Amino acid sequence: MAPTLPAAVGFLAGIHQDGGRPPQRVFATVASRALWTQHTAGQSLHAVLLHSGAPDGAHAHARDTTLLLAGELYNREQLLPLLGRTPPGSDAALVLALFGAYDVHAFRLLNGRFAALLAAPGRAVLATDHAGSLPLYVSAAPGRVLAATEAKALRAAPPGQPLPGRPVRRLPGVRQVPAGTVLDLGVGTGRCTSHRTWAPPLARRVLPEEDAVEAVRRALDDAVRARVGPDVPLVVLSGGIDSSSVAALAAAHCRPAPVDTVSMGTDEADEFPQARVVARHLGSAHREVTVPTDELLRRLPHTVWAAECTDPDVVEYLLPLTALYLRLGGPARRILTGYGADIPLGGMHREDRLPALDTAVSHDMDTYDGLNELTPVLSGAAGHWSTHPYWDRDVLDVLVSLEAGLKRRHGQDKWVLRAALRDVLPHETVVRPKLGVHEGSGTTASFTRLLTDAGVPAGRVRHAKRLVVQELFDRVVIEGRHPDDVATGAVVEHVAAGLVPR
Repeated sequence: MAPTLPAAVGFLAGIHQDGGRPPQRVFATVASRALWTQHTAGQSLHAVLLHSGAPDGAHAHARDTTLLLAGELYNREQLLPLLGRTPPGSDAALVLALFGAYDVHAFRLLNGRFAALLAAPGRAVLATDHAGSLPLYVSAAPGRVLAATEAKALRAAPPGQPLPGRPVRRLPGVRQVPAGTVLDLGVGTGRCTSHRTWAPPLARRVLPEEDAVEAVRRALDDAVRARVGPDVPLVVLSGGIDSSSVAALAAAHCRPAPVDTVSMGTDEADEFPQARVVARHLGSAHREVTVPTDELLRRLPHTVWAAECTDPDVVEYLLPLTALYLRLGGPARRILTGYGADIPLGGMHREDRLPALDTAVSHDMDTYDGLNELTPVLSGAAGHWSTHPYWDRDVLDVLVSLEAGLKRRHGQDKWVLRAALRDVLPHETVVRPKLGVHEGSGTTASFTRLLTDAGVPAGRVRHAKRLVVQELFDRVVIEGRHPDDVATGAVVEHVAAGLVPR
């Protein structure tokens, strides 16, 4: 039987021309680790693979070229006919075979959730998926290239040269490889060429309602089917249109077995009644997890540790998911979520003017990169693997390109999605107004109250949240402290002391 999780969920690798040394093995992701070394053509490759039991499926080798692949492909069936021979057994072998035919442009063909490193004589190629959903970081200088799926694994790296990508706070020379990008590096010279492999559509498609609805339903159904896996997955269910649509489509692909669903709330707020309506309608095996507010806030260091993000808004979105994943327990699960639908559909934009809606969609699609909202390390810190159908490449190509009037129509936000799933969901779910996960769990309110109780003036709360998140990042990512050893309250008091006159 195929494994529930991808062959590898992360890696750390170093390519050296002087023999080099294996890099430090520091990760938030919980997984088995395989150490691997290869010497070819005057350079050495040292790697640590975070794997799910079959590390050989995460690397492939042919003609002095080696590929490491963390994550998985979702359009494997479409790719195989391009090779015209016995199909490669693993995703890594398939990508390497495509690279042999297309070179760096092979990555333009892939729809997946992955980070890849390819080592050839004198050459290192680094690639992210179209959305950068599995983050990839790099530090390079003449004679060496270091790459990892978590920035903290590179915190001891010697300062590197400037490269394309977002600088990582307080890690000189470490860059995050941009989404939908290939970096082609000369190992000896450090010279880098950057190639874009995907970009959000700029043009907008004008379609009749029924055609748009059909296109959205088909693309999302294909994305869910590709992510379900060999075992029954777990779907995070809030009872909103985004997560309920994923749950309904997953349930259809899991029949006759019931799909598993889970809802998370706090003693501050929950969406349990709304989720129960959907769970009963689908006949899912449903559970509810209540995380006390004080425990939720204690997970702030864990969220920053996993997401490696310094944006306080994003950290608030991700905090309830982190708390849920750490509460799940049990064996490793494949988890599907409805996270991310708001960005291409403008779901958080709550006015009716279409130019403003399309401006919001364009802005969000231009600025998502590097925020790590979709990183699998959030669930990986508890040993699970999460994936997000709304950020499938083909789904994004459809959703982003639809004209704004299909996203806000008949007085409803995300109208085209609601229309596409209305036949498989309860009516009250289809028409339910949008509520963000940070709102439905009371996360924003609790974080705000923690700061105001510490004496932060209401007008400085947003600034204080940014300072708290940056301080947490410095402690758990840069200094290497485990989040269990970092007290959220102490960090809040430290920040508040710097903001409140004594």
